[in-house]
Amino acid sequence: MKIICIGRNYTDHIEELENERPTDPVVFMKPDTAILLKKQPFFIPDFSDDVHHEVEVLVKITRIGKHIDRKFAHKYYDQIGLGIDFTARDLQQKLKEKGLPWEKAKAFDGAAVVGKFVGKEKFENINAINFSLKKNDILVQKGNTSLMLWKIDALIEYISKYFTLKIGDIIFTGTPSGVAKIQPNDVLTGFLEGEENFKIKIK
Repeated sequence: MKIICIGRNYTDHIEELENERPTDPVVFMKPDTAILLKKQPFFIPDFSDDVHHEVEVLVKITRIGKHIDRKFAHKYYDQIGLGIDFTARDLQQKLKEKGLPWEKAKAFDGAAVVGKFVGKEKFENINAINFSLKKNDILVQKGNTSLMLWKIDALIEYISKYFTLKIGDIIFTGTPSGVAKIQPNDVLTGFLEGEENFKIKIK
């Protein structure tokens, strides 16, 4: 399986990081080794002094597809999840300044938290899902999929132009504003429509 991530998909996060608004989805990848093992803490890597949390809605692909038309995209997933795209912001900034790829800042071991997946039939509207992240019981990020620049089906259409989607692939759909540095002993708790989806301890 592969992890396909979308950057700059929420206007408030684009403005927060003073990035340029893209004309097409920003796509990057994480290897399967980036997935944080269940019930394991996240260890801040020694190559960064500024790792940020980015909570995101996830989509798990259930069919093989290439060049998927948007009107058929809903047939390629039946589960929605929540996760964190951990980002070594200081390293990312150095790489961006040099025009180099982001992988070292985004795809390192443990950089992808994958919470519980929920059947999409449990949501009234896939394009209006509430999600949030608390750090030490304080709300730090809050979003709704209605605010995405590119909705889930549009992302599947776009991604499948370039990459064949396979069963088990996971799409990280982007993060709202509120990203911030994590510290040892922080506890991050993600919520999908008000229900706890994951809890991560930072070491």
